[in-house]
Amino acid sequence: MLAEKAPMGWNSWNTFGKDISEQLIMEMADVMVEKGYRDAGYEYVIIDDCWSLKERVDGKLVADPALFPHGMKYLSDYVHSKGLKFGMYSCAGFMTCAGYPSSYGHEYEDAKQFAEWGVDYLKYDFCNFPSSGNGRNAYLTMAMALRNSGREILLAACNWGVDNPSGWMRSRGAHSYRSTGDIFDVPKSYKDIFRSQVENIENNAPGCYNDMDMLIVGMHGKGNVGLDGCSDTQYQQHFAMWAFLGSPLIIGSDLRSLDQVNEKALLCKGLIAINQDEEYRPAFLLGHNGEKTYTMAKIMSGNRVALGFFNLDAANEWENGMSISFDDLGIHSESGVALKLTDAITGEDLGIHKDGYRCSIAVDGCRILVGELVCG
Repeated sequence: MLAEKAPMGWNSWNTFGKDISEQLIMEMADVMVEKGYRDAGYEYVIIDDCWSLKERVDGKLVADPALFPHGMKYLSDYVHSKGLKFGMYSCAGFMTCAGYPSSYGHEYEDAKQFAEWGVDYLKYDFCNFPSSGNGRNAYLTMAMALRNSGREILLAACNWGVDNPSGWMRSRGAHSYRSTGDIFDVPKSYKDIFRSQVENIENNAPGCYNDMDMLIVGMHGKGNVGLDGCSDTQYQQHFAMWAFLGSPLIIGSDLRSLDQVNEKALLCKGLIAINQDEEYRPAFLLGHNGEKTYTMAKIMSGNRVALGFFNLDAANEWENGMSISFDDLGIHSESGVALKLTDAITGEDLGIHKDGYRCSIAVDGCRILVGELVCG
């Protein structure tokens, strides 16, 4: 089964845009192995838009030889030799978002081409789609074309939340679907995406995931979508949000030059374990204070539950102001059951708690805990 867990990997777009090359992709694959990303679960190396010639040749998509002199099969083989998987990009409209040939009307031949190249993951965008077209059918068509290609290829649908894809993308064969517009490297962007999705997350399940867009962790204003950037604290919060809500974790920064603080954030074993938990139950909202603070929970495999505290308020620290009552988790004091809590980010043992947990969360901060059910 494809996509038994939310996909994890790296994508070229956020940092590099059209400035991509064979050498860049090979270097990124090398770094993913050397710095432990592959072993942490990041397995896809994905080339985004701008990889092809501006016109088809004999009806086929052709990689730009100036950028990819050895062709895509060579590059795919290199990525696979590193124990990684190879991802590419196409679009459901007349042209890609950057104006390159797309797969509209060429779905079956393009899917065969991708399979011959050894592609494992296809990001399928929605730019320049005809106003009279049927978007649901467009994604179904590519899903069927990929199934007919002779190779298992994950379909990452990217229609930016148009027509409420959470209600139909799974049935049309996609393995993930973008639920929002594009993310940008500023705090408001990732916070607005989080706020828009906290009550739209219970459709996540093995086989198809709500994709909240690529990670901006560590970009610091650099790259194709770079603006003012975020603080390291904000990047940590952003990653924790995506991990807790079960989004695919697709890195968008330059891993070759990423600083140690944000590298550590992306490799956090505790947060990745929550995102990749084998039962893959969606998180659910416990409470919120307007759009400032949120408390959430997520039942995990075994006898565990994850707890999330998120402070999105840019002005105030919530001193002792955030709490979760275990009654809201179905754990009642008279049951004699308690939670043995561990901080998922630091690994700190927080002891056994019977009735609930209260904590202070700094501006743009978060706290993620994992609780094990024990006799109180």
